[in-house]
Amino acid sequence: MTDQTYTSVELLAWLWRDYLKKHMGLLAVAVIFMIVEGSTLGALAKLMEPMFDRVFVAGQQEALIWVGVLLLGIFVLRAIAGVAQKVLLTRIAQKSAAEMRVDLLERMMRQDGAFHQAHPPGFLIQRVQSDVNAVGNVWRAIITGAGRDFIGLLVLLGVAIAIDPIWALLACIGVPLMVLPAAVAQRFVRQRSREARDLGAGLATRLDEVFHGIVQIKLNGLEDYQSRQYRDITRTFVRTEVRAAFGNSAIPAMIDIMSGVGFMAVILYGGSEIIDGNKSIGEFMTFFTAMGFAFSPLRRLGGISGLWQTAAAALERVKALMDSPVRLMSPADPKPAPTSNPDIEIEGVSLSYGEAKVLDSLTLNAAAGQTTALVGASGAGKSTVFNLLTRLIDPQEGTVKIGGVATTDMSLPELRKLFSVVSQEALLFDETLRENILLGREDVPDAQLHEVLEAAHVADFLPKLEQGLETRVGPRGSALSGGQRQRVVIARALLRNTPVLLLDEATSALDAQSEQVVQDALDRLSRGRTTLVIAHRLSTIRNADKIVVMDRGQVVDQGSHDELLARGGIYADLYRLQFQSGKTVSDQRGLRALRGTERTIRPLNPNLLQRIGMRLFG
Repeated sequence: MTDQTYTSVELLAWLWRDYLKKHMGLLAVAVIFMIVEGSTLGALAKLMEPMFDRVFVAGQQEALIWVGVLLLGIFVLRAIAGVAQKVLLTRIAQKSAAEMRVDLLERMMRQDGAFHQAHPPGFLIQRVQSDVNAVGNVWRAIITGAGRDFIGLLVLLGVAIAIDPIWALLACIGVPLMVLPAAVAQRFVRQRSREARDLGAGLATRLDEVFHGIVQIKLNGLEDYQSRQYRDITRTFVRTEVRAAFGNSAIPAMIDIMSGVGFMAVILYGGSEIIDGNKSIGEFMTFFTAMGFAFSPLRRLGGISGLWQTAAAALERVKALMDSPVRLMSPADPKPAPTSNPDIEIEGVSLSYGEAKVLDSLTLNAAAGQTTALVGASGAGKSTVFNLLTRLIDPQEGTVKIGGVATTDMSLPELRKLFSVVSQEALLFDETLRENILLGREDVPDAQLHEVLEAAHVADFLPKLEQGLETRVGPRGSALSGGQRQRVVIARALLRNTPVLLLDEATSALDAQSEQVVQDALDRLSRGRTTLVIAHRLSTIRNADKIVVMDRGQVVDQGSHDELLARGGIYADLYRLQFQSGKTVSDQRGLRALRGTERTIRPLNPNLLQRIGMRLFG
């Protein structure tokens, strides 16, 4: 989803500055234990010389005792240091990964609607969970490699050089041969890991769509189709992961070859010196042990370079999201939000999504304490008005004012405290009914909560739930019916007690009985508040103080129900379309009509239908 790349130095600097520096104390202690653990390898190698020369060759009995005690002490010290540094590094890695995960989530929640349209939920879940987990899993290995293995390598090389610098040089004779192949392998691993990260996001997105749309998949018999789609992406993902694993394993494999070349050179050259008596068996065994131990951490360090490329590919994605600018911000010096029921003014607002113009010099007013309804075909810009009021988006031209204060002049938290929103999609969380209503508030007395439950008609179905308010509502409120979910959302809005109420198709998905109960609760909720209503069912807005008719991002008519009917036009045509037929009608652009009818008159004639089509769709 992003082509932004960062160098390893940039990524490491960011990790240190934002996440590791604060754990510097624990990290310093862990490094001390890593130094101890790494140094024990050098001590073990050095102990080989007295073991062979004094014990095995010279047969000194007293040397056998102290060599054995030292050997035991080295292993005990190594065990203690190893446990301590692993525990400390795990704590650092997990805490830093958790902090990164929380920071990333907070950053993405502050992004605007355009960001979330460009980044589907599955993609963002992959970034927060999988990519950050990949970093956390690799991070401890990287720190360990940079600490314990690097220190151990230096100590062992020091021991080998002390025995014979020429032998040490011969042992490393193959190093120059692997520099270029290793660099190529690292670049290959980074590229394949990037592809795997994006494919993983595609898999997560596909799963998110499948599980959220499982009902439609079943009803349309799409199980096999969706399985094929997921299988195709999975095959590509597996192929990419295998190629990345090949690149990861290539670097340690090259180190093995280099080690073989070095050992062969040492045996050929050093063996002749031992035969000639210039070197002792103990010196050779100390050198051989030191270099044998040295190639082990060197091999791990080579493997870690591949692991780092994998982690870097994940980190690139995470940091790119962290660096994504937050376009909707509170002003530096915000003005106070209105405290009483405000009026709403939209003046000359224009907004486009790419080439598509959504609002075109829109001017609209909603009087304080009154109900204003927005009517029009799908795509007329009604929902966009709600998004502008709550600053989910900002206009490209014009101003939006609430109580005389521009929305861009108020702080975002204070602005959004002005609104309660009840929409067609009643979003509930997989928590208890109580938590879904309170939403974290702890200052609500039981008496007030009971009053809200009664007013929203939640109390009507509460006795039917075995655990009452402590009943978990399931993912997205799946344990409740549509009408029950709407009543819970209305209870939230009543509890918020905000001066502005936004109703977006709040009853369109309900049956007649549930609609009547929810509509009654909405009527109570809207009393005394500045209310804006989006509705395709005209029967629900007949009593609105003002009805605004929108078409193609503009206001084309406004007035009361009776005034609009008397004038004719789009509203009158739409009204007749809904009520003069005994059937429910909907156009291909998604216009929802009433399920019921107010009265039955003679069928529409073809000329009227043609005129309505021309008015609505041009």
